[in-house]
Amino acid sequence: MGLLFIEFLILSWIWGKYVYQQPNLLTKYGLVWTKINGFNLLKGLAIGFCFCWGLFSLEALFGWVKFNPASEFLLRIVLEGLLSALGIALAEELVFRGWILRELEQDYTKNKAVFINALFFALSHFIKPIAEIIRTFITFPALLILGLTLVWAKWGHRNRLGICIGIHGGLVWGYYILNVGNLLTYTNQVPAWITGIDGNPIAGIMGLLFLSLLAMWMKQSSQKYD
Repeated sequence: MGLLFIEFLILSWIWGKYVYQQPNLLTKYGLVWTKINGFNLLKGLAIGFCFCWGLFSLEALFGWVKFNPASEFLLRIVLEGLLSALGIALAEELVFRGWILRELEQDYTKNKAVFINALFFALSHFIKPIAEIIRTFITFPALLILGLTLVWAKWGHRNRLGICIGIHGGLVWGYYILNVGNLLTYTNQVPAWITGIDGNPIAGIMGLLFLSLLAMWMKQSSQKYD
């Protein structure tokens, strides 16, 4: 994955220099090294993390899950999760909300671009054996909503990529801590399709609900700059 990302960075430089005559194409994608973009990154990280933990806190309040005591390795898990989440978010956001979105914006209206981008993002998570695609396809609606959310988030922050990396990273980070840290136990008081099939929160109604709320928030913020 790391090698592929490095190759992407090299190819994007070549693409920018020889196709668009813009050697600094990454800045056009929204990856700019400014204080405001850094603030947007931290803001998004907090939003994603809080939405993730908010989901499970509400489920715990309903008695659908319970929190387990933290292990002695929790700090290491928190730090590992943060680094992993930011790496994943940076790579995926630069590709989908950076390169692909910019290409779509050249040829389509904003409404078409956001939907096609979200569709590409969701489908990219199903490049796997057919049996696994069928088993995990229940997550497709949530991935589509997340794709829409991240585009709207970028548009609502003057096309800066920091907010997208932050939200994406915050969601991954929050779940990494809970999952790898073994901090959750499902009580099985409600069907799995409510809390998430196979323990996957985006494969359940509650996860869809929380992502939909986040999507509505980001869509509203994007309308400030329409």
